[in-house]
Amino acid sequence: MTEPTPAQRYEHDRRRRAFEKSESGRFAANLPYPLDDFQIRGCQSIERGAGVLVAAPTGAGKTVVGEFAVHIALVRGQRAFYTTPIKALSNQKYHDLVRAHGRDNVGLLTGDVSVNGDAPVVVMTTEVLRNMLYASSPGLDNLGYVILDEVHYLADRFRGPVWEEIILHLAQSVQIVALSATVSNIEEFGSWLAEVRGDIDVIVSDHRPVPLWQHIVTRRGGSIEAPGALRLVDLYSYREGVAHADQDSGFSRGAQAPQSSADLPLNPELAKFQGRRGAEGRGNPRRNNSGGKVSRFSVVDLLADADLLPAIYFIFSRQGCEAAVDQCLAAGITLTTPREQFEIREIAEAQCLGVPAGDLSVLHFESWLQALERGIAAHHAGMLPLFKEIVEQLFSQGLVKVVFATETLALGINMPARTVVLEKLVKWDGSGHVALTAGEYTQLTGRAGRRGIDVEGHAVVVDHMGFDPTALAGLAGTRTYPLTSSFRPTYNMSANLIATVGDQRTRDILEMSLAQFQADRGVVGLARQAAEQQRALDGYREAAQCDRGNFLEYMELRAELSRAEKQERKDRNAQDRRVLSRKIERLRRGDVIAVRQRRRSTAVAVLGGPEITFEGARVPVLWEGRFRMLAAGDAPDGFDVVGRMRLPRGFNPRKASHRTEVMNEVRAIARGAQRAESAPTTKRAPGGAQESARVTELRGALRAHPCHGCPERTEHERWARRYMDLSAEHARLTRRIQGRTGSIVARFDAVCKVLLRLGYIERTGTETRLSDAGALLRRIYSEKDLLIAQCLRQGIWAHLSAPQLAAVVATAVFDGRREGGGGQHVPGGPTGRLAYAIDDTFRVWSAIAEAEVDSRLDPTPKPELGLAGPMFRWAAGRTLEATLGGTEMAAGDFVRWSKQVLDVLDQIASVAPQPKLRATSLAAMDAVRRGVVAYSGV
Repeated sequence: MTEPTPAQRYEHDRRRRAFEKSESGRFAANLPYPLDDFQIRGCQSIERGAGVLVAAPTGAGKTVVGEFAVHIALVRGQRAFYTTPIKALSNQKYHDLVRAHGRDNVGLLTGDVSVNGDAPVVVMTTEVLRNMLYASSPGLDNLGYVILDEVHYLADRFRGPVWEEIILHLAQSVQIVALSATVSNIEEFGSWLAEVRGDIDVIVSDHRPVPLWQHIVTRRGGSIEAPGALRLVDLYSYREGVAHADQDSGFSRGAQAPQSSADLPLNPELAKFQGRRGAEGRGNPRRNNSGGKVSRFSVVDLLADADLLPAIYFIFSRQGCEAAVDQCLAAGITLTTPREQFEIREIAEAQCLGVPAGDLSVLHFESWLQALERGIAAHHAGMLPLFKEIVEQLFSQGLVKVVFATETLALGINMPARTVVLEKLVKWDGSGHVALTAGEYTQLTGRAGRRGIDVEGHAVVVDHMGFDPTALAGLAGTRTYPLTSSFRPTYNMSANLIATVGDQRTRDILEMSLAQFQADRGVVGLARQAAEQQRALDGYREAAQCDRGNFLEYMELRAELSRAEKQERKDRNAQDRRVLSRKIERLRRGDVIAVRQRRRSTAVAVLGGPEITFEGARVPVLWEGRFRMLAAGDAPDGFDVVGRMRLPRGFNPRKASHRTEVMNEVRAIARGAQRAESAPTTKRAPGGAQESARVTELRGALRAHPCHGCPERTEHERWARRYMDLSAEHARLTRRIQGRTGSIVARFDAVCKVLLRLGYIERTGTETRLSDAGALLRRIYSEKDLLIAQCLRQGIWAHLSAPQLAAVVATAVFDGRREGGGGQHVPGGPTGRLAYAIDDTFRVWSAIAEAEVDSRLDPTPKPELGLAGPMFRWAAGRTLEATLGGTEMAAGDFVRWSKQVLDVLDQIASVAPQPKLRATSLAAMDAVRRGVVAYSGV
């Protein structure tokens, strides 16, 4: 290493002395650890008055820069807002800052929690700050600094647009401190920030303060003495020529862990994995080609033996996390000492004192606590927030040793571990299994290695079916991912912008968004791609030419026929469902039915009378020993009543003995019916039935086309199909290009078209202004903001009781695409007051959707009934067990959705035109905010 020159030493000393005398130097002197270079540069930028964008890996300590902004605000007598995208992270940061600056100096605002909101330092969710900006809140006076923690959430579909609203609307005098994970286009993001905010320093660090080792846990390979034994294998050859310095543990403790894995060679032993893959799979397609199934508890045992706990074990399924805890308990794993067990029970019981004993029973508190005492826990969105917070606290204190978690744990919560385990490299995204991206892998494994505690962190992937070490190396070697804006004007945003800055200024602001900034930059690449597609289309068209006629015209006829046949089948299936639904309406308790399923039938007992829902009739049944609701969609091939039975007195479908008794009698009745051939033989109408006139006409036109008899038709078809597929893709790409230029403003114009049609804005000449209804819309913050505003304007919720109002608001909040709900039953029946209100809500939604389609906007998501029943029962004072009984909804999900219902009820209490509805909304809030829903971690 070259010795520094005297001039270099002098300059280094000069900078050090200047830093020590600065405010950032005094701040650093009070920290228990020295600052890294990127942290020093971030603090110095803030001190000189610049905004700053800091991008660094998870665990690198970028929040120190945000904490310095809080410090300097207090020194200078200004206010600082520390914003985060999720309430749990806000709660955590609030406690951190209270410890640093005292309870009097720090406040918290998260929508449902308000603590010391006038303090000089306030931690808040981004939505709260956005709402303050639109309301021109006095709290913005003397605001000097806004910290945007986890700003890469800007790419999130639901939370992301709020970030851009804040950045665009904050006064230029406010210094922004943006903290982000390492993203590949950070310079682009920084350029946009500088364009809209002025002086911004972009500071990037790829340095991990705790080096990260990459491993695989597998049963493949091993020694002659212990073939198939579970072991850890390095992913890379960390030391040249040495695959394993420690053959027993499976990883090279003596080697220097790398800062980057991008250029490291793959461990040569892993080539054997891939070489044996085909041989292991042959002859037994069901055999796990990973060389033996790796159980979760055995992985925990291995990590404990290797001193690699505490660990976060990511399993991309809630049920998988809970099952993993049960498996560890069944295996007898205990990771804690008696002293730790006593401390865990003491903390958990103290935290849960405010939860009613009946609710704790429903939540299986004792079995959950037993797992905690052994140092084992789950963490996922379906858990009660209180339970999750206890797990986080115990893990951070080193009392819980392994947490089985879904990826939601990786979203900002500060829970570092020595080791992170990934069970698989694929996850379910709601529609199918998809591979993890490099960004997701980096985010998940970034928690491995606790700064100041561990000298190294460990990322472990469990060998599994289809595992490819080369693919893993690609993920581990890619440290960044792109940040893409999800910004789009909403109805509420548009109403607020028009009210605060006017129509034309709104357009200017929208043109300044990151979404438009990225769209303009992306057009050049898309245009190049479109030109390449057009050249390919010209070639396909020429290859598909037929000397008998226009072959593309012939193929379009075939496509139209296919669409018509598909619609015909859809109409026929809908008619079948209506017939089946009417048949279900006639079923009674005690009926035994045979549900036809292809070549067999299933005997089912009807346990109660039918419920009439908006989607047809359904009845409770016992189906192969399991309780479920039978609807037309569950019996597409129909069913027959084959007998009747008397259900046992006091029959309880939750008891296995009762279910067994009923199923035995059901099977006996079904067998008797078969022997007597007493079952009706009505069959479903054959699928062909009577084809429509349109289908007949298209079939005739297809046969009459001159290309139909071409001897080279098959060859022409091949090229024509390629042409048609690429043509559809080219049309989509062309629309994207056309929509990119001014795309954000174009959406705003479409939104305004809907608002004008529904009376929320008024136009006089070139001037656009809000109507009285628009003033109401400004204060409704929800994904279905326009639907809620319309329902309030039309008064269709005005005469409901508090439980009914909570239930109908739940239809405008709940999203069944993300989790199962409580069924479609409407309390009070199909002719009750609540059912009429829900029916009117759907009617309002339909009118909005029609206006949106006319304006070429995606329709507002449809109201959903899945939460209505549980919410009604809870607001009516029922227990948690009675509220969730018969549903698939987890307690944690119910609490989370209840908080969102409370948010909307609070807005209704402020803006509803009818005094009675405002009072009912307040009563509904009191009814919902109780028990586990009322708990706050602050």
